[in-house]
Amino acid sequence: MKTILKAKNVQKVFGTKGNMYTALKNINLEIKEGEFVGVMGPSGAGKSTLLNIFSTIDTPTSGEIIIDGKNIVTMNDKQLSDFRRNKLGFIFQDYNLLDTLTVKENILLPLALSKVAPKEIEKRVEEIADTFGIREILEKYPYHISGGQKQRTAASRAIVANPSLILADEPTGALDSKSATSLLESLSMLNDKNKSTIMMVTHDAYAASFCKRAIFIKDGELYKELHRGEQSRKQFFQRVLDVLSSLGGGHDDVI
Repeated sequence: MKTILKAKNVQKVFGTKGNMYTALKNINLEIKEGEFVGVMGPSGAGKSTLLNIFSTIDTPTSGEIIIDGKNIVTMNDKQLSDFRRNKLGFIFQDYNLLDTLTVKENILLPLALSKVAPKEIEKRVEEIADTFGIREILEKYPYHISGGQKQRTAASRAIVANPSLILADEPTGALDSKSATSLLESLSMLNDKNKSTIMMVTHDAYAASFCKRAIFIKDGELYKELHRGEQSRKQFFQRVLDVLSSLGGGHDDVI
C-alpha cells in the first residue's frame, strides 16, 4: 500500500537559547493511502503543532516529512504554495468560507484556481455535494446556512480537488452533536468509498471512534496507537476513552 505521509525524526523547538521549549520530540509516523487517522492527546501535548507542520503552515526544527513522495521540508515558498494547493485539503474548526461567494462557488474555488475545465468542475461539485448532502443549498451564501452546513461546505471544498491528504483540525469542535455526527459519517463514507486519506486532530473520543487508527501524543512524543480493525465503533470508542483516561484527559490542545 502506498505511503502518503512519512515523518522521520521530526522535532520542533520554540524559543531561543536559555528559553527553549520542545513541542515535538523525534516523531516517526507513517500514514498509508486510504487511512483515516485520528491524532489525540491532552492539552499542550503537541498535536496542533504536528498538524501545522504537516500542513506546511509551520516548519520543523529538524527531521524529514515526505508527503506523496515529496520532501516538504526542502521546498521554497513557491513550491510549498503549489504543493499545498495541489496535494493537501484542509478542514478547519472555523470553516474559513468566503461570505461573498455562494456555497457552490466556495466549493469550486480550488478547482478554478487549478484551471480545471468548467464541465469537470460542475461534475465534481455535484458529486461532492451529494456525498455531504448539501445539493439543496448550493446557491445560498454562508451567512444563510447553519454551522453544520458550513462545515460540510468546508469539507466539500477540501475534498473536491482529490487531494493526496486531507488534514482536519477539530472539525466537529463548533458543531452540535447531530451536525458533528453527520459530518463524521460523511468523512467516513468518503474514506471507505473513495479511499481518501484523512488525518484528523481531535480532543473528542466520539469523533476519533470514526477513525481506523488513533494516535496519542503525550509531552511531544508518540505515546500509543490503536487500530480499530474489526471492532465496532462503540468498542473502539471505549478503547479510545481508556487511553485518554490514562493520559489524564483529552481537552483542546493550546500548542
